[in-house]
Amino acid sequence: MLIFMKTFTQTIHVDSSMTASKLGSGSLNVFATPAMVAWMENTAILSIENLEEGQTTVGIEINVKHLKASKVSEEITFTSTLIRQEKRIYEFEITAHDSKSNLIGSATHKRATVEIERFMRKLDK
Repeated sequence: MLIFMKTFTQTIHVDSSMTASKLGSGSLNVFATPAMVAWMENTAILSIENLEEGQTTVGIEINVKHLKASKVSEEITFTSTLIRQEKRIYEFEITAHDSKSNLIGSATHKRATVEIERFMRKLDK
């Protein structure tokens, strides 16, 4: 049985490994969109309180807006909210705010519950 929390929040500090110049998504030393997307997905994943043995979730869709640049050392708070569940598909709204409470990004994200062994077997076909 899956048990979801309504919302989940986590805060990270931007470091040099998360910059556009480091990840290859740009030339500036600012918080990279790919890093923001990864943290958004991670926040949704962490909002899942419990999965049945042998299950996990995989990302199947994400629609992202990166609205404001953030510098290295900035504190970013991500919040995910489960807004819809249809069978094995879960849809989240996710926001990212900087330490001044500015909205720097938003997303909708869908995750699907899968059986790990079956999912991995399909990769070999």
